Formats: sequence, C-alpha cells, structure tokens
Amino acid sequence: MNKFLIISDKNKKSQKIKSFLLKKIKSISSIRSNLVIVIGGDGFMLQTLKKNKKKNRYFYGINSGNYGFLMNKFSPKNLIKNLSNSKMISISPLKMTVKSNSKVSKDFLAINEVSILRQSRQAASLSIQYGSRLIIKNLVSDGVLVSTPAGSTAYNLSVHGPILSLNSKKLSISPISPFRPRRWKGKIVSDRSKIIIRNLSSLKRPISAVADNLEVRNAKIITIKTNQKIKFNLLYDQNRSLQKKIKIEQLRRETN
Repeated sequence: MNKFLIISDKNKKSQKIKSFLLKKIKSISSIRSNLVIVIGGDGFMLQTLKKNKKKNRYFYGINSGNYGFLMNKFSPKNLIKNLSNSKMISISPLKMTVKSNSKVSKDFLAINEVSILRQSRQAASLSIQYGSRLIIKNLVSDGVLVSTPAGSTAYNLSVHGPILSLNSKKLSISPISPFRPRRWKGKIVSDRSKIIIRNLSSLKRPISAVADNLEVRNAKIITIKTNQKIKFNLLYDQNRSLQKKIKIEQLRRETN
C-alpha cells in the first residue's frame, strides 16, 4: 500500500515531474505517511487543500507554475532528501459567509484572502465592522481585502497591504483604490474576532465576494472569520520554509 499520493496539474511540465516522481520514490520507505505531493502552481495547491480539508494529510508542493510561493522548487537530485527532512507548518483558512441580495447564505474557505470587489463601473460603498467595533462607516473604493498571513504576500501585497508574520495571529484589512476616506491605509486585527462587511448600496453599487478564486456576485453582507477547526499541514524544504519566504518579502519591501 502506497504511503503517499501524487496529485498534479494537467500541463506538460506537471505531468513530466509526476512521471519522474513515480519512478524515483516508489520504493522509498523514509517518506512521511499520509503524504500528498502536489505538483502545480499556487492556485492548484489552494484547490487541492480545499478538496482535502476533512482529511488529516501532509502536503508537499512542487512548483511547476510561475511564482509558486506556497510551493517548493523542483530539485531532482535532492528530492528524497528534501522530502525526508521537510519541516511542517500548519495554517488555518478563513471562513467566508456571504448573504446575497437573494437572501441566500453560502460558506466558502479562503486560504490566502477574501476579496470584496466592485461589480460595475460604480465604486463600492462599504461599512467594515470588527467584532462589535465599527472600523469604517463608509469606505468608497474599488473594494477591500482581508488577508491571512500566508496570503499577505499575494494579492494583499499588490494593494500595498502589510506583510504578516506566519505566527502573528493577525489578519490584514486593506482597501483597494480607496476614494473616501483617502488616507485610510487599512488595519491589522486579531484573527480571533469576526469581520463583517456590508454593502451600503447593494442595488446601485453591486459587489462580488471572492474566497481565493471562488466568486459570489451581488453580495450584501460578508462575514469573515478564521476557521480554527481546520488545519492544513504544509511541508517545506529546510532552507526554504514558508516563514523564511515571508521574511524575505518583508526585507525586500523595507529596502525598496
């Protein structure tokens, strides 16, 4: 019985790496049990994690995409050594609950971020509540982003949001092209309380709510909270841990 599972994207590069792996590690006994090797890019890894959210597995990503922040570099010579010596980090996703204009509520998981985006040429008009406190009474903007530490170097970074340390137990709330109030740069909050975002003009200024890459249109009320019950166990090479990657991005930003 195999101790590991290989899941790969359908592109040629991923399939080639998969063929190599099947030949290379078929008889290796030192590989961690309950291991899933994921070959692809960050998007494919996010999809795979969500599909396996109820299973206690360890995920080792091999990058065959572009940036591959959540993945490890493919190293044919050091593959077995890297797998055997990999270090684990556990992350919890966000739970996004969306109530749309049709009054139907749906739940989604977001590992990187929840994006609230204007749906038409009209800017969004939003209120943002954190716990019982109203952070912003009326944010007029292209939208707002709620990011986890693991996702803080992704879309959050491109909208000038802060990079969060993996063990910070914080979430980042970052505006997207804010018009009013112009000087609001966002807020860092604890990952223990829920964030409630309301569309103040749902008919005239429709918005969509996106959990990583899953979109709900015509959103009216969006509730966001860390789902502490779900833990994704990610494995990284010793010299390229997720913590180290985030730290490198923090230093890079400070020197720019």
